[in-house]
Amino acid sequence: MSIPTLTPSLLHGAAGKPTLVLGPSLGTGSLALWGPAVPYLKEHYQLVAWDLPGHDASAPSTEDFSMAELASGVINMLQALETDGVVPAGTPLFYAGVSIGGAIALQLANDFPGVFAGLSVICSAAKIGSPEGWAERAELVAKAGTPVVVAGSAERWFAPGFIEANPVVSTDLLHNLQDADRFSYAHACAALAGYDLRESLAGMNDPILAIAGAHDSVCPPTDAQFIAEHAPNAQAATVYTAAHLAPAEDPAATAALLLEFFASVSQEKTA
Repeated sequence: MSIPTLTPSLLHGAAGKPTLVLGPSLGTGSLALWGPAVPYLKEHYQLVAWDLPGHDASAPSTEDFSMAELASGVINMLQALETDGVVPAGTPLFYAGVSIGGAIALQLANDFPGVFAGLSVICSAAKIGSPEGWAERAELVAKAGTPVVVAGSAERWFAPGFIEANPVVSTDLLHNLQDADRFSYAHACAALAGYDLRESLAGMNDPILAIAGAHDSVCPPTDAQFIAEHAPNAQAATVYTAAHLAPAEDPAATAALLLEFFASVSQEKTA
């Protein structure tokens, strides 16, 4: 087990503005997932996204990692960006992640409280699936490669009719999955197999917004509501047009929820 090295992508630079860190879903690259939402977010934040090991910009992992180690990788990435002056020290940090990237929002709130002024858990949960299911998928993908899960992911990722109406966005995301490193994908599955923060929610005091997709069969709205009911400063919202990849499926609605929540958090801190 080791802390993975994560490669960031500057989706939008904005000197003097707070930085919003954007996290990926398993099988996707940050640009394909968050690119559609950039036009709605860039006037308010500098946008820095990270990729999972073996996905898009990040190098493959060579051994298993835990969700806690993945969260530490995000912190290490941010510290490097601060050293390089990309993220000015002392400016507010916000975080929003999807699926495994959303689970990392909770891991960050648990392991690194206070680092982020506010965090959003999108299409995710305090526990996702079962350890047995993740172990089976890890073994399958490690042997057969990520193309073996493309058809199933296409069914789970998108709301009915989205692929037909948005062929470029959906194709880009599915190509991300097909091109992902099989062993890195399996390592991420192993991390999710050991992930369960349900009992830890009560101790998370950071402001948290859990956003669900109404059509999400992987992490349904009840998972977002569970977070809102058990973390002291959490709330839940729903994107009614989305399934599991809300920023790509309905970027306007997802961005509007993020902007409203992060603005309210900022106002509370200055009040």
